Amino acid sequence: MMHYLWQKKPKLNYSSDVFDIVQFGSSVMENSNPSDIDITVIFNKIPLKEQLEQSQSIKNQLQKFSDIPIHVKSYDLYSFFDESNFAKENILFYGKSIISGDYFSKKFGLNSKIQVYYSLINLKKKDKIRFNYMLNGKKGNYGLIKKYGGNLLKPGLIEIYPEHENVFIESIKKITDKFEIRRILY
Repeated sequence: MMHYLWQKKPKLNYSSDVFDIVQFGSSVMENSNPSDIDITVIFNKIPLKEQLEQSQSIKNQLQKFSDIPIHVKSYDLYSFFDESNFAKENILFYGKSIISGDYFSKKFGLNSKIQVYYSLINLKKKDKIRFNYMLNGKKGNYGLIKKYGGNLLKPGLIEIYPEHENVFIESIKKITDKFEIRRILY
């Protein structure tokens, strides 16, 4: 069983009190081996007791689609955006809606992307060529940019989807350590 529940868009039984059901954390990342699946259920304003009961029901339904444990945390929209909620940035940036199959941030008109700034200065010519082949491909083989839907915005700057961060970083590290990651919500 795969751990990308958001791609399956499983048919779930839930009330109209549910604003969204979001998968986040390592389980949405390409090239990860998560030990559990993090889910947050975000409700419209309802009492905490009802949130907990409905979250447990959703967790039990989702567990049927996974062979690893599922952890569920619930919020109402107000508490989700509270400054004491340290998980909200991760959920907004990496979260995938199990209901829509798309980024959770899009519900708020936001797009999440990762920008990778890199420098090839002081690399040997053969390493610069390797880097180019890694990004753009060689002899009909896809490079990372085409394979994972990234964009070369300009020399030294690529933009990728958050779930592919590990793939790009692992590949770039094999050639250079001169890069910087910026997480962008726009």
